[in-house]
Amino acid sequence: MPELPEVETVRRGLALKMNGRRIIRAELRRPDLRRPFPAALAARLDGARIGEIGRRGKYILIELDTDGLLLLHLGMSGRVTASNGDLPDAPHDHVVLTLDDGTVIRFNDARRFGLLDYVERSDAAQHPLLSGLGPEPLEPEFDGDYLAGAFAGKMTPIKSALLDQRIVAGLGNIYVCEALFRAGISPRRGAASISRARVERLVAGIKSVLSEAIEAGGSSLRNYVQADGELGYFQHRWAVYGHEGDPCPGCDCGGGVRRIVQSGRSTFFCAKRQR
Repeated sequence: MPELPEVETVRRGLALKMNGRRIIRAELRRPDLRRPFPAALAARLDGARIGEIGRRGKYILIELDTDGLLLLHLGMSGRVTASNGDLPDAPHDHVVLTLDDGTVIRFNDARRFGLLDYVERSDAAQHPLLSGLGPEPLEPEFDGDYLAGAFAGKMTPIKSALLDQRIVAGLGNIYVCEALFRAGISPRRGAASISRARVERLVAGIKSVLSEAIEAGGSSLRNYVQADGELGYFQHRWAVYGHEGDPCPGCDCGGGVRRIVQSGRSTFFCAKRQR
């Protein structure tokens, strides 16, 4: 599933193509994705003027007219691309928006785990998908004080705690593995057992890996592409994720990167460097 860097990369690409434009035709080619589309969604989209394109966690938020908001989630296999209209339709192009300058926005989702929802902007903070999200990890309020407080009393493994969107929004399996490696923290440690100094290192590791991944256009894995159809390339800079058995970067452990399964997900780490 695309994580924060991939969603932010898509958001930036869409903002370049969509901000200030008007939708002249909205095609919903099926009644649902993960969940049914809101009633009369096509009518709400037709003719709507697009404002700012934002992001909250792994959700893209598209302002429509003066008070509407289109909430978009890519799911496991979704991709949103913007083209000049000369590309043929592809299988699984479930939502197609034509803008007033000829740009065509396509939401392609082979597995249909993505979603679209419409909400009044004044009600967005109370939307069930947004109301429980923790802070954005690249914002100033996500710091050592906050994370130490969020970990207090939590004996769940720290990796599981970081994947909890109520603690921090937007993190996923790839970037949690990479951030824990940078911070030298074992993914099996209980969250509450992490010292304050190590929490500070973890915050720095999260911020650095996310920032570098965004600059690289995210990590292209399975179906993810940027809004212009180009691949991201941060996957070439992964230190541990997907590297089971490979030498640990900058480490003399001799055992290489290990893989364990936590809550049904693969975790990659160095047993010597990460304690």
